[in-house]
Amino acid sequence: MSILDDGTTDEGGTAGKTDGGGTAGTTDGGGTAGTTEFDAAVAVRPRREEPHVYDVQLGEGWTIGAGINGGMLLATCANAMRMTLAEKGHRDPLSISAYYLSAAQPGPAVLRTEAIRRGRSMSTGAVALTQTENAEPTTRIRALATFGDLASLPDQTATTAVPPSMPPPEDCIGGELAPPEFKARASLLDRLDLRLDPSCVGWAVEQPSGRGMLRGWLRLADVREPDPLMLLLAVDALPPVTFDLGRYGWAPTLELTAHVRATPAPGWLQVTHATRNFAGGLFEEDAEVWDSAGRLVAQSRQLARAPRE
Repeated sequence: MSILDDGTTDEGGTAGKTDGGGTAGTTDGGGTAGTTEFDAAVAVRPRREEPHVYDVQLGEGWTIGAGINGGMLLATCANAMRMTLAEKGHRDPLSISAYYLSAAQPGPAVLRTEAIRRGRSMSTGAVALTQTENAEPTTRIRALATFGDLASLPDQTATTAVPPSMPPPEDCIGGELAPPEFKARASLLDRLDLRLDPSCVGWAVEQPSGRGMLRGWLRLADVREPDPLMLLLAVDALPPVTFDLGRYGWAPTLELTAHVRATPAPGWLQVTHATRNFAGGLFEEDAEVWDSAGRLVAQSRQLARAPRE
């Protein structure tokens, strides 16, 4: 079935086996699949009788605002896609663009993938994530992605980008300073160890800088090491950059494109979010993710709706 067709499906269907004989989690980030909160959250279960159809349980611990965090959904979709494209060794997301059509809720969901092209060095596919709402299948997200093998890419690097300059993690500010009304609807913050640059948290005392910039150190709360899938969460892990413009609350993503440039080194990530154009109730948010070796390992841009006043 093409993923463009929203056929009815039993979201509680029997999960098939993976090539390894179990649920498909991630393994690149250090440890056995499913042994960390992140791995368990993105784990997808293929159906025996339906090729390229996967079940997933979206966890309540990854919500922000009215639904599941967009970066977490991106990582989950990519995990299903990597299973579809892995036979050629193309397990790493290089580029993925997603449209968020409705807010995904905690609970069962179904992913349908489609291999569009299988090449020697890269493969491209599509994925749709649906949930049942009012007894009808409802599409939450559609994405198109190109996968490859990051380890096989040339080592040559020429860049004018530089890592952000900020104090070490122990001198930065934890997520507990987020506005109480935001924290109450952001269980995601409990899954992350997020330390914001003190120069970017004036909004916490009602003194936003107006620059439209946030940056900080990031790792998972259980200290799982970063990998290419985790980078897809990282690009959407900071509070909305609109906080620095004095506009607080949930900012739902309309579209998000992420590029994974390299496998990250172990340790803390440095993440920056910035916007230059808030207009018409919409804003763009550009993200960069740097690893502990000072390498730019992921970039993204998303278009989001402004928080409601």
